[in-house]
Amino acid sequence: MRMRNKYRKLTTFHCNAGNICSTSVVVWSLVGCLLMFHLYTLVQPKDRLGGEIQVRVSHYPQFHELEQVEEENIQIPPKRKRPPHAAKRKLRRPTPLIDEFLDENSQIRHVFFPLKPDIDPMKDTGNDSYYYFPGRIWLDTDGNPIQAHGGGILFDKKSRTYYWYGEYKDGPTYHAHKKGAARLISTMDYGITAAVQVDIMGVGCYSSNDLWKWKNEGIVLAAEKENKTHDLHESNVLERPKVIYNEHTGKYVMWMHIDDANYTKASVGVAISDYPTGPFDYLHSQQPHGFDSRDMTIFKDDDGVAYLIYSSDHNNELHIGPLTEDYLHVTNIMRRIFVGQRREAPALFKHEGTYYMITSGCSGWAPNEALAHAAESIMGPWETMGTPCAGGNKVSRLTTFFAQSTFVLPVPGFPGSFIFMADRWNPADLRDSRYVWLPLIVGGTADRPLDYKFGFPLWSRVSIYWHRKWKLPQGWSGWKRI
Repeated sequence: MRMRNKYRKLTTFHCNAGNICSTSVVVWSLVGCLLMFHLYTLVQPKDRLGGEIQVRVSHYPQFHELEQVEEENIQIPPKRKRPPHAAKRKLRRPTPLIDEFLDENSQIRHVFFPLKPDIDPMKDTGNDSYYYFPGRIWLDTDGNPIQAHGGGILFDKKSRTYYWYGEYKDGPTYHAHKKGAARLISTMDYGITAAVQVDIMGVGCYSSNDLWKWKNEGIVLAAEKENKTHDLHESNVLERPKVIYNEHTGKYVMWMHIDDANYTKASVGVAISDYPTGPFDYLHSQQPHGFDSRDMTIFKDDDGVAYLIYSSDHNNELHIGPLTEDYLHVTNIMRRIFVGQRREAPALFKHEGTYYMITSGCSGWAPNEALAHAAESIMGPWETMGTPCAGGNKVSRLTTFFAQSTFVLPVPGFPGSFIFMADRWNPADLRDSRYVWLPLIVGGTADRPLDYKFGFPLWSRVSIYWHRKWKLPQGWSGWKRI
Protein backbone atom coordinates (compact mmCIF):
# COMPACT_ATOMS: atom_id res chain seq x y z
CA MET A 1 0.00 0.00 0.00
CA ARG A 2 1.45 3.35 -0.99
CA MET A 3 1.17 6.10 1.59
CA ARG A 4 3.00 9.04 3.03
CA ASN A 5 5.48 8.24 5.77
CA LYS A 6 4.68 10.41 8.73
CA TYR A 7 7.96 9.61 10.44
CA ARG A 8 10.86 10.53 8.18
CA LYS A 9 14.44 9.66 9.06
CA LEU A 10 16.01 12.42 11.12
CA THR A 11 18.52 14.63 9.33
CA THR A 12 22.07 14.43 10.74
CA PHE A 13 23.91 17.71 11.12
CA HIS A 14 27.71 17.51 10.97
CA CYS A 15 29.24 20.44 12.83
CA ASN A 16 31.87 21.25 15.41
CA ALA A 17 30.19 24.11 17.22
CA GLY A 18 27.45 22.88 19.54
CA ASN A 19 25.62 26.19 19.53
CA ILE A 20 25.52 26.36 15.73
CA CYS A 21 24.28 22.76 15.55
CA SER A 22 21.58 23.43 18.17
CA THR A 23 20.43 26.51 16.28
CA SER A 24 20.22 24.52 13.05
CA VAL A 25 18.15 21.84 14.75
CA VAL A 26 15.74 24.46 16.11
CA VAL A 27 15.42 26.19 12.73
CA TRP A 28 14.82 22.96 10.85
CA SER A 29 12.33 21.82 13.51
CA LEU A 30 10.36 25.05 13.08
CA VAL A 31 10.41 24.63 9.30
CA GLY A 32 9.21 21.05 9.71
CA CYS A 33 6.38 22.14 12.01
CA LEU A 34 5.27 24.81 9.55
CA LEU A 35 5.28 22.30 6.69
CA MET A 36 3.26 19.79 8.74
CA PHE A 37 0.76 22.50 9.68
CA HIS A 38 0.43 23.47 6.03
CA LEU A 39 -0.18 19.86 5.00
CA TYR A 40 -2.73 19.50 7.81
CA THR A 41 -4.67 22.53 6.62
CA LEU A 42 -4.73 21.09 3.10
CA VAL A 43 -5.97 17.72 4.28
CA GLN A 44 -8.56 18.96 6.77
CA PRO A 45 -11.99 19.79 5.28
CA LYS A 46 -13.39 23.25 5.72
CA ASP A 47 -15.63 22.89 8.75
CA ARG A 48 -18.56 25.26 8.64
CA LEU A 49 -22.30 25.04 9.11
CA GLY A 50 -22.06 22.54 11.94
CA GLY A 51 -19.20 20.46 10.61
CA GLU A 52 -20.31 20.43 6.98
CA ILE A 53 -17.77 19.68 4.28
CA GLN A 54 -17.51 22.55 1.82
CA VAL A 55 -15.31 21.00 -0.87
CA ARG A 56 -15.96 20.73 -4.58
CA VAL A 57 -14.45 17.45 -5.69
CA SER A 58 -15.79 16.55 -9.14
CA HIS A 59 -13.80 17.19 -12.29
CA TYR A 60 -17.04 17.56 -14.28
CA PRO A 61 -18.70 21.00 -14.45
CA GLN A 62 -22.05 19.21 -14.90
CA PHE A 63 -21.80 17.95 -11.30
CA HIS A 64 -20.78 21.20 -9.63
CA GLU A 65 -24.38 22.11 -8.88
CA LEU A 66 -24.92 18.74 -7.20
CA GLU A 67 -21.89 19.33 -4.98
CA GLN A 68 -23.34 22.51 -3.52
CA VAL A 69 -24.19 21.84 0.12
CA GLU A 70 -27.93 22.23 0.66
CA GLU A 71 -29.06 22.78 4.24
CA GLU A 72 -32.43 21.78 5.60
CA ASN A 73 -34.09 23.19 8.70
CA ILE A 74 -36.84 20.98 10.13
CA GLN A 75 -38.98 22.68 12.77
CA ILE A 76 -39.82 20.35 15.65
CA PRO A 77 -43.37 20.81 17.01
CA PRO A 78 -43.92 21.64 20.71
CA LYS A 79 -43.17 18.74 23.01
CA ARG A 80 -46.23 16.65 23.74
CA LYS A 81 -47.20 15.19 27.08
CA ARG A 82 -45.71 11.75 27.51
CA PRO A 83 -48.06 8.80 28.01
CA PRO A 84 -48.62 7.78 31.67
CA HIS A 85 -46.78 4.47 31.26
CA ALA A 86 -43.72 6.33 30.00
CA ALA A 87 -43.86 9.37 32.25
CA LYS A 88 -41.51 7.90 34.84
CA ARG A 89 -39.06 6.45 32.38
CA LYS A 90 -35.66 8.07 32.21
CA LEU A 91 -34.92 9.32 28.70
CA ARG A 92 -31.98 7.43 27.28
CA ARG A 93 -31.06 9.94 24.59
CA PRO A 94 -32.57 13.30 23.69
CA THR A 95 -33.33 12.64 20.02
CA PRO A 96 -36.63 14.41 19.38
CA LEU A 97 -36.24 14.54 15.59
CA ILE A 98 -35.70 10.77 15.36
CA ASP A 99 -38.69 10.26 17.63
CA GLU A 100 -40.78 12.41 15.31
CA PHE A 101 -39.59 10.27 12.39
CA LEU A 102 -40.62 7.04 14.13
CA ASP A 103 -43.94 8.39 15.44
CA GLU A 104 -46.69 7.65 12.91
CA ASN A 105 -48.83 10.35 14.53
CA SER A 106 -46.17 13.05 14.37
CA GLN A 107 -47.29 16.52 13.29
CA ILE A 108 -44.33 16.68 10.90
CA ARG A 109 -44.65 13.19 9.43
CA HIS A 110 -45.27 14.75 6.02
CA VAL A 111 -41.67 16.01 6.09
CA PHE A 112 -40.31 12.47 6.14
CA PHE A 113 -43.10 10.73 4.19
CA PRO A 114 -44.74 13.33 1.92
CA LEU A 115 -48.07 12.28 0.47
CA LYS A 116 -48.18 14.58 -2.54
CA PRO A 117 -47.05 15.15 -5.16
CA ASP A 118 -45.83 11.77 -6.38
CA ILE A 119 -42.93 11.26 -8.75
CA ASP A 120 -45.00 10.27 -11.76
CA PRO A 121 -42.95 9.79 -14.96
CA MET A 122 -46.09 9.41 -17.09
CA LYS A 123 -47.43 12.89 -16.31
CA ASP A 124 -46.26 16.13 -17.82
CA THR A 125 -44.39 17.56 -14.84
CA GLY A 126 -42.87 20.47 -16.74
CA ASN A 127 -39.59 21.57 -15.23
CA ASP A 128 -39.66 18.70 -12.73
CA SER A 129 -39.20 16.03 -15.39
CA TYR A 130 -36.31 13.66 -14.66
CA TYR A 131 -35.87 15.09 -11.17
CA TYR A 132 -35.41 12.81 -8.17
CA PHE A 133 -37.26 13.83 -5.01
CA PRO A 134 -35.82 11.80 -2.11
CA GLY A 135 -38.59 10.54 0.15
CA ARG A 136 -41.51 11.09 -2.19
CA ILE A 137 -43.70 8.26 -3.48
CA TRP A 138 -42.18 7.05 -6.76
CA LEU A 139 -44.62 5.62 -9.30
CA ASP A 140 -43.90 3.13 -12.07
CA THR A 141 -45.16 3.56 -15.64
CA ASP A 142 -48.47 1.95 -14.62
CA GLY A 143 -49.04 4.58 -11.96
CA ASN A 144 -48.37 2.29 -8.96
CA PRO A 145 -45.78 2.84 -6.21
CA ILE A 146 -42.51 1.07 -6.98
CA GLN A 147 -41.92 -1.96 -4.75
CA ALA A 148 -38.17 -2.67 -4.87
CA HIS A 149 -36.95 -2.16 -1.30
CA GLY A 150 -33.46 -3.13 -0.15
CA GLY A 151 -32.65 -3.57 -3.80
CA GLY A 152 -29.92 -3.22 -6.36
CA ILE A 153 -29.57 -2.47 -10.06
CA LEU A 154 -28.17 -4.58 -12.88
CA PHE A 155 -27.25 -3.10 -16.25
CA ASP A 156 -27.88 -5.82 -18.83
CA LYS A 157 -25.52 -5.42 -21.78
CA LYS A 158 -27.62 -7.71 -23.96
CA SER A 159 -30.78 -5.61 -23.80
CA ARG A 160 -28.95 -2.36 -22.87
CA THR A 161 -31.46 -1.93 -20.08
CA TYR A 162 -31.29 -1.26 -16.35
CA TYR A 163 -33.11 -3.71 -14.08
CA TRP A 164 -33.99 -2.74 -10.51
CA TYR A 165 -34.62 -5.71 -8.18
CA GLY A 166 -35.94 -5.38 -4.65
CA GLU A 167 -38.26 -6.61 -1.93
CA TYR A 168 -41.91 -6.50 -3.00
CA LYS A 169 -43.50 -5.37 0.28
CA ASP A 170 -47.03 -4.60 -0.92
CA GLY A 171 -48.68 -6.29 2.05
CA PRO A 172 -49.88 -5.34 5.53
CA THR A 173 -47.35 -4.65 8.29
CA TYR A 174 -47.94 -6.53 11.51
CA HIS A 175 -46.31 -6.66 14.92
CA ALA A 176 -44.14 -9.71 14.65
CA HIS A 177 -43.52 -10.39 18.34
CA LYS A 178 -46.39 -12.88 18.22
CA LYS A 179 -44.54 -14.87 15.55
CA GLY A 180 -40.92 -14.06 16.30
CA ALA A 181 -38.36 -11.39 16.96
CA ALA A 182 -38.22 -9.74 13.52
CA ARG A 183 -36.53 -6.35 13.36
CA LEU A 184 -37.06 -3.97 16.24
CA ILE A 185 -38.08 -0.36 16.27
CA SER A 186 -37.82 1.76 19.38
CA THR A 187 -39.20 5.19 20.06
CA MET A 188 -36.69 6.24 22.65
CA ASP A 189 -38.67 9.13 24.07
CA TYR A 190 -41.74 7.04 24.81
CA GLY A 191 -40.01 3.85 25.88
CA ILE A 192 -41.98 1.74 23.38
CA THR A 193 -40.38 -1.21 21.62
CA ALA A 194 -42.06 -3.20 18.88
CA ALA A 195 -41.14 -5.67 16.17
CA VAL A 196 -42.70 -5.39 12.72
CA GLN A 197 -42.68 -7.50 9.60
CA VAL A 198 -44.34 -8.00 6.20
CA ASP A 199 -45.02 -11.46 4.78
CA ILE A 200 -42.87 -12.43 1.81
CA MET A 201 -44.50 -11.62 -1.51
CA GLY A 202 -41.40 -12.02 -3.63
CA VAL A 203 -38.75 -10.07 -5.49
CA GLY A 204 -40.00 -7.28 -7.73
CA CYS A 205 -38.27 -6.24 -10.95
CA TYR A 206 -38.48 -2.96 -12.86
CA SER A 207 -36.80 -1.98 -16.13
CA SER A 208 -35.63 1.40 -17.41
CA ASN A 209 -33.45 3.03 -20.05
CA ASP A 210 -33.02 6.32 -18.21
CA LEU A 211 -33.09 5.44 -14.46
CA TRP A 212 -36.21 7.59 -13.97
CA LYS A 213 -39.10 5.87 -15.76
CA TRP A 214 -39.48 2.34 -14.44
CA LYS A 215 -41.66 -0.35 -16.00
CA ASN A 216 -42.99 -3.07 -13.70
CA GLU A 217 -41.74 -6.46 -14.97
CA GLY A 218 -43.63 -8.27 -12.22
CA ILE A 219 -42.55 -10.52 -9.37
CA VAL A 220 -39.61 -12.51 -10.73
CA LEU A 221 -39.17 -14.73 -7.65
CA ALA A 222 -42.47 -15.47 -5.91
CA ALA A 223 -43.21 -16.52 -2.34
CA GLU A 224 -44.30 -20.05 -1.49
CA LYS A 225 -47.80 -20.10 0.00
CA GLU A 226 -48.37 -23.79 0.77
CA ASN A 227 -45.11 -25.46 1.86
CA LYS A 228 -44.31 -24.06 5.31
CA THR A 229 -40.87 -25.70 5.31
CA HIS A 230 -39.77 -23.81 2.18
CA ASP A 231 -37.30 -20.94 2.57
CA LEU A 232 -39.63 -18.68 0.61
CA HIS A 233 -42.77 -19.45 2.59
CA GLU A 234 -44.63 -16.21 3.10
CA SER A 235 -44.14 -16.30 6.88
CA ASN A 236 -40.36 -16.14 6.51
CA VAL A 237 -38.00 -13.29 5.62
CA LEU A 238 -36.50 -12.36 2.23
CA GLU A 239 -34.34 -9.23 2.16
CA ARG A 240 -31.81 -7.34 0.02
CA PRO A 241 -31.94 -9.29 -3.28
CA LYS A 242 -29.10 -8.56 -5.72
CA VAL A 243 -28.61 -9.89 -9.27
CA ILE A 244 -25.47 -10.28 -11.37
CA TYR A 245 -24.90 -11.89 -14.77
CA ASN A 246 -22.49 -14.80 -15.30
CA GLU A 247 -20.86 -14.70 -18.74
CA HIS A 248 -19.56 -18.26 -18.41
CA THR A 249 -22.93 -19.91 -17.74
CA GLY A 250 -25.23 -17.35 -19.37
CA LYS A 251 -27.31 -17.25 -16.16
CA TYR A 252 -28.64 -14.35 -14.16
CA VAL A 253 -27.84 -15.15 -10.53
CA MET A 254 -29.73 -13.71 -7.56
CA TRP A 255 -28.46 -13.73 -3.99
CA MET A 256 -30.60 -12.65 -1.04
CA HIS A 257 -30.85 -12.75 2.75
CA ILE A 258 -33.08 -15.66 3.83
CA ASP A 259 -34.37 -15.96 7.38
CA ASP A 260 -37.22 -17.24 9.49
CA ALA A 261 -39.55 -15.02 11.49
CA ASN A 262 -37.26 -15.39 14.51
CA TYR A 263 -34.20 -14.27 12.52
CA THR A 264 -32.39 -17.46 13.59
CA LYS A 265 -31.87 -19.10 10.17
CA ALA A 266 -29.51 -16.26 9.14
CA SER A 267 -28.65 -17.59 5.69
CA VAL A 268 -28.22 -16.54 2.07
CA GLY A 269 -30.42 -17.85 -0.73
CA VAL A 270 -29.52 -18.35 -4.39
CA ALA A 271 -31.77 -18.34 -7.48
CA ILE A 272 -31.04 -18.37 -11.23
CA SER A 273 -32.77 -17.42 -14.47
CA ASP A 274 -32.09 -17.39 -18.20
CA TYR A 275 -33.54 -13.89 -18.46
CA PRO A 276 -33.21 -10.70 -16.40
CA THR A 277 -37.00 -10.55 -16.08
CA GLY A 278 -37.21 -14.09 -14.74
CA PRO A 279 -38.77 -16.24 -13.66
CA PHE A 280 -35.98 -17.14 -11.24
CA ASP A 281 -35.67 -20.69 -9.97
CA TYR A 282 -34.81 -20.92 -6.28
CA LEU A 283 -31.92 -23.33 -5.72
CA HIS A 284 -30.92 -23.43 -2.07
CA SER A 285 -29.92 -21.54 1.05
CA GLN A 286 -26.69 -21.78 3.00
CA GLN A 287 -24.83 -20.23 5.89
CA PRO A 288 -21.74 -19.02 4.03
CA HIS A 289 -18.43 -20.31 5.36
CA GLY A 290 -20.40 -21.88 8.22
CA PHE A 291 -21.35 -18.51 9.73
CA ASP A 292 -24.65 -16.71 10.25
CA SER A 293 -25.46 -14.18 7.51
CA ARG A 294 -27.90 -11.30 7.65
CA ASP A 295 -27.65 -8.03 5.68
CA MET A 296 -25.65 -8.80 2.54
CA THR A 297 -24.72 -7.74 -0.96
CA ILE A 298 -22.76 -9.12 -3.89
CA PHE A 299 -20.17 -7.33 -5.99
CA LYS A 300 -18.85 -8.29 -9.41
CA ASP A 301 -15.32 -7.04 -10.05
CA ASP A 302 -13.82 -5.93 -13.36
CA ASP A 303 -12.17 -9.32 -13.85
CA GLY A 304 -15.50 -11.14 -13.55
CA VAL A 305 -14.86 -12.49 -10.05
CA ALA A 306 -17.91 -12.01 -7.80
CA TYR A 307 -17.84 -11.54 -4.03
CA LEU A 308 -20.32 -11.99 -1.19
CA ILE A 309 -20.26 -9.43 1.63
CA TYR A 310 -22.44 -10.13 4.66
CA SER A 311 -22.99 -9.16 8.29
CA SER A 312 -22.14 -12.01 10.64
CA ASP A 313 -21.55 -12.98 14.27
CA HIS A 314 -24.89 -11.37 15.17
CA ASN A 315 -23.95 -8.25 13.19
CA ASN A 316 -20.72 -7.73 15.12
CA GLU A 317 -18.58 -7.98 11.98
CA LEU A 318 -18.66 -8.27 8.20
CA HIS A 319 -17.32 -11.17 6.15
CA ILE A 320 -16.17 -10.98 2.56
CA GLY A 321 -15.13 -13.71 0.15
CA PRO A 322 -15.20 -14.71 -3.54
CA LEU A 323 -17.90 -16.86 -5.13
CA THR A 324 -17.29 -19.92 -7.26
CA GLU A 325 -16.96 -19.45 -11.00
CA ASP A 326 -20.66 -20.21 -11.55
CA TYR A 327 -21.63 -17.70 -8.78
CA LEU A 328 -23.75 -20.33 -7.01
CA HIS A 329 -21.59 -20.97 -3.92
CA VAL A 330 -18.93 -19.34 -1.80
CA THR A 331 -15.35 -20.59 -1.92
CA ASN A 332 -13.36 -21.47 1.20
CA ILE A 333 -11.67 -18.05 1.17
CA MET A 334 -13.07 -15.48 3.60
CA ARG A 335 -11.87 -12.42 5.52
CA ARG A 336 -13.41 -10.84 8.62
CA ILE A 337 -13.60 -7.05 8.52
CA PHE A 338 -14.92 -4.31 10.83
CA VAL A 339 -14.71 -6.76 13.74
CA GLY A 340 -16.67 -5.52 16.74
CA GLN A 341 -17.97 -2.46 14.89
CA ARG A 342 -21.58 -3.68 14.33
CA ARG A 343 -22.05 -2.63 10.71
CA GLU A 344 -24.71 -3.78 8.24
CA ALA A 345 -26.36 -2.79 4.93
CA PRO A 346 -23.10 -2.95 2.92
CA ALA A 347 -23.01 -1.26 -0.50
CA LEU A 348 -19.75 -1.82 -2.40
CA PHE A 349 -18.36 0.06 -5.42
CA LYS A 350 -15.04 0.73 -7.12
CA HIS A 351 -13.27 3.77 -8.54
CA GLU A 352 -9.79 4.02 -10.11
CA GLY A 353 -8.67 0.74 -8.60
CA THR A 354 -9.82 1.53 -5.07
CA TYR A 355 -12.71 -0.29 -3.43
CA TYR A 356 -15.23 1.70 -1.42
CA MET A 357 -18.06 0.63 0.82
CA ILE A 358 -20.95 2.37 2.57
CA THR A 359 -22.35 0.69 5.69
CA SER A 360 -24.89 1.53 8.35
CA GLY A 361 -25.02 0.85 12.07
CA CYS A 362 -27.42 -1.64 13.62
CA SER A 363 -30.62 -0.11 14.99
CA GLY A 364 -33.45 -2.17 13.50
CA TRP A 365 -35.79 -0.09 11.35
CA ALA A 366 -34.58 3.17 12.95
CA PRO A 367 -32.06 5.22 10.91
CA ASN A 368 -28.47 5.71 11.99
CA GLU A 369 -25.16 7.11 10.78
CA ALA A 370 -23.57 5.77 7.61
CA LEU A 371 -19.82 5.29 7.37
CA ALA A 372 -17.61 5.17 4.28
CA HIS A 373 -14.74 2.71 4.02
CA ALA A 374 -11.96 2.15 1.49
CA ALA A 375 -9.39 -0.51 0.59
CA GLU A 376 -6.78 -1.09 -2.09
CA SER A 377 -7.67 -4.81 -2.11
CA ILE A 378 -11.24 -6.02 -1.88
CA MET A 379 -10.13 -8.54 0.75
CA GLY A 380 -8.73 -5.74 2.90
CA PRO A 381 -7.46 -4.28 5.05
CA TRP A 382 -10.40 -1.88 5.02
CA GLU A 383 -10.09 1.61 6.47
CA THR A 384 -12.97 3.68 7.84
CA MET A 385 -13.17 7.19 6.38
CA GLY A 386 -15.98 8.63 8.52
CA THR A 387 -19.46 9.80 7.61
CA PRO A 388 -19.94 10.61 3.90
CA CYS A 389 -23.11 12.69 4.33
CA ALA A 390 -23.04 16.39 3.43
CA GLY A 391 -25.90 18.88 3.71
CA GLY A 392 -29.29 18.63 5.36
CA ASN A 393 -28.89 19.20 9.10
CA LYS A 394 -26.85 17.63 11.86
CA VAL A 395 -29.48 15.02 12.77
CA SER A 396 -30.15 14.07 9.15
CA ARG A 397 -26.42 13.61 8.53
CA LEU A 398 -26.20 11.40 11.62
CA THR A 399 -29.13 9.33 10.32
CA THR A 400 -28.04 9.13 6.65
CA PHE A 401 -30.91 11.48 5.77
CA PHE A 402 -33.28 9.12 7.66
CA ALA A 403 -32.40 6.24 5.34
CA GLN A 404 -30.24 3.13 5.06
CA SER A 405 -27.81 2.18 2.30
CA THR A 406 -28.65 -0.58 -0.17
CA PHE A 407 -26.65 0.01 -3.41
CA VAL A 408 -24.26 2.41 -5.17
CA LEU A 409 -24.70 2.76 -8.94
CA PRO A 410 -22.00 4.27 -11.21
CA VAL A 411 -23.09 7.08 -13.53
CA PRO A 412 -21.70 5.96 -16.92
CA GLY A 413 -19.47 8.46 -18.67
CA PHE A 414 -18.69 10.37 -15.46
CA PRO A 415 -15.97 8.51 -13.51
CA GLY A 416 -16.15 9.26 -9.81
CA SER A 417 -19.87 10.05 -10.00
CA PHE A 418 -22.42 7.64 -8.55
CA ILE A 419 -26.02 7.35 -7.37
CA PHE A 420 -26.35 6.44 -3.70
CA MET A 421 -29.45 4.29 -3.26
CA ALA A 422 -31.05 4.02 0.17
CA ASP A 423 -34.33 3.05 1.81
CA ARG A 424 -36.25 5.30 4.16
CA TRP A 425 -38.00 2.61 6.15
CA ASN A 426 -41.52 3.25 7.40
CA PRO A 427 -41.96 0.77 10.27
CA ALA A 428 -45.60 1.76 10.69
CA ASP A 429 -46.34 0.67 7.10
CA LEU A 430 -43.37 -1.02 5.45
CA ARG A 431 -44.92 -1.04 1.98
CA ASP A 432 -44.90 2.78 2.17
CA SER A 433 -41.14 2.87 2.75
CA ARG A 434 -39.54 5.43 0.45
CA TYR A 435 -36.46 5.63 -1.75
CA VAL A 436 -33.67 8.11 -1.15
CA TRP A 437 -31.45 8.46 -4.21
CA LEU A 438 -28.69 11.07 -3.93
CA PRO A 439 -25.51 12.03 -5.81
CA LEU A 440 -22.36 10.39 -4.47
CA ILE A 441 -19.03 11.87 -5.55
CA VAL A 442 -15.59 10.34 -5.06
CA GLY A 443 -12.92 13.03 -5.07
CA GLY A 444 -10.95 15.40 -2.92
CA THR A 445 -8.41 14.66 -0.19
CA ALA A 446 -9.22 12.13 2.51
CA ASP A 447 -9.83 13.87 5.83
CA ARG A 448 -9.05 11.02 8.23
CA PRO A 449 -5.74 9.23 8.94
CA LEU A 450 -5.31 5.50 8.41
CA ASP A 451 -6.38 3.16 11.20
CA TYR A 452 -3.76 0.48 10.65
CA LYS A 453 -0.73 2.51 9.58
CA PHE A 454 0.64 6.01 10.06
CA GLY A 455 -0.19 8.73 7.57
CA PHE A 456 -3.09 9.71 5.35
CA PRO A 457 -4.38 7.49 2.53
CA LEU A 458 -3.97 8.35 -1.13
CA TRP A 459 -7.57 7.49 -1.99
CA SER A 460 -10.27 10.13 -2.23
CA ARG A 461 -13.07 11.31 -0.01
CA VAL A 462 -16.59 9.94 -0.50
CA SER A 463 -19.37 12.53 -0.28
CA ILE A 464 -23.14 11.99 -0.43
CA TYR A 465 -24.89 15.32 -1.03
CA TRP A 466 -28.39 16.03 0.23
CA HIS A 467 -30.81 17.68 -2.20
CA ARG A 468 -34.57 18.12 -1.95
CA LYS A 469 -34.66 17.67 -5.71
CA TRP A 470 -31.95 16.88 -8.22
CA LYS A 471 -31.39 15.22 -11.56
CA LEU A 472 -28.54 13.70 -13.49
CA PRO A 473 -26.60 16.39 -15.37
CA GLN A 474 -26.84 17.31 -19.01
CA GLY A 475 -24.71 14.98 -21.02
CA TRP A 476 -26.15 11.94 -19.29
CA SER A 477 -28.01 9.89 -21.88
CA GLY A 478 -28.73 6.57 -20.24
CA TRP A 479 -27.49 3.43 -21.97
CA LYS A 480 -25.84 5.41 -24.79
CA ARG A 481 -22.94 6.15 -22.44
CA ILE A 482 -22.32 2.52 -21.53
